[in-house]
Amino acid sequence: MGEEPKVVIKAAVITISDKGSRGEREDLSGQEIITLLKDIGAVIAHTEIIPDEKKRIRDTLIDCADAKSLALIITTGGTGVSPRDVTPDATREVIDKEVPGMAEAMRRVSAAKTPHAMISRAVVGIRGNSLIVNLPGSPRAVRENLTVILPALKHAVEKIRGDDSECAS
Repeated sequence: MGEEPKVVIKAAVITISDKGSRGEREDLSGQEIITLLKDIGAVIAHTEIIPDEKKRIRDTLIDCADAKSLALIITTGGTGVSPRDVTPDATREVIDKEVPGMAEAMRRVSAAKTPHAMISRAVVGIRGNSLIVNLPGSPRAVRENLTVILPALKHAVEKIRGDDSECAS
């Protein structure tokens, strides 16, 4: 009885921040994502800090999914309701389908800690063979939200990438 083959998730971490992209703010949220993903054995294949510009976000998500063929693309920042918060809008423009249960789970757990979670517009969705996850822009919120979905990430990526085995209960 051999061990189950280990699935390695190749991931991108995209920080969306006007100040971060200008070098005016340290990217603590992106660093938190990298730490959490490495803890589950993911390989960080791409990192980038870009401004809160819808076209730039769209182009980066498309590049990571299509050209780089990364299994997991996680964004941090731009998920709220301010005028410059356009990450969910850009994400919706590039995904083929949403995975609402993951976004709902993140909001549910976060709302137990802060009422501000109710204004999160974070989206989780699939483009081709890639899972795209929007996270808030603070390290604490990244930790709270990503920790909720970590147990389902490997299975989600396997299914998106074509694993047709039966789902265990």
